[in-house]
Amino acid sequence: MPYNEIIQRIKSLANPENVEGMARFGINPANTYGVSVPVLRKMARETGRDHELALALWASGIHEARLLACFIDRPDMVTEAQMEGWVKDFDSWDICDQCCSNLFDRTPVAHEKAVAWCEREEEFVRRAGFVLMAALSVHDKKASDEAFLRFLPLIKEYATDQRNFVKKAVNWALRQIGKRNRKLNGAALKTAEEIKKIDSRSARWIASDAIRELSSDAVQKKLANQK
Repeated sequence: MPYNEIIQRIKSLANPENVEGMARFGINPANTYGVSVPVLRKMARETGRDHELALALWASGIHEARLLACFIDRPDMVTEAQMEGWVKDFDSWDICDQCCSNLFDRTPVAHEKAVAWCEREEEFVRRAGFVLMAALSVHDKKASDEAFLRFLPLIKEYATDQRNFVKKAVNWALRQIGKRNRKLNGAALKTAEEIKKIDSRSARWIASDAIRELSSDAVQKKLANQK
């Protein structure tokens, strides 16, 4: 599907009520048409993988076009410069999360960027670092335990960030690492107990929520049944 046809299709599906609803959930309504993710994923399947088209769609600045770009780009063609350019454009949690968990986490430098970005001050760049950690915990089946153990001190360090979009991503990363296997579960729970002792409201919330899930019967049973 060519660029102009995609843009016209997005505009033809505009739903102002959806835009209002998205705004209530913290999604930036600027340059947004209210097209749902399932509809965009269907468009992505029709379009197929296309790196150059993805770059053009991202450059449009349209919210849905950028989501579509994340779905159709080719991870093997994504450059570090592209990742740095796109992460600076993140202005909404859904763009951040979809990009990191559908595209960036499949690039060769994903682990490196997870570390680098979580140390940055910009809200959505820092969130991107922790979302990458969470996504890699699920998608990178070949990574060693050590690759995720190195994330835990960073999770502890930034657990005091009070910003809502950051603290939720920190929590997400901690929980996903702790659900990867028994060894990482123990390490994540230990980190959560350390975080819980920090004099910070966000840290206490992150820790308590993670401990509740990671020590739950459901998670422990699933880990016990792993081969």
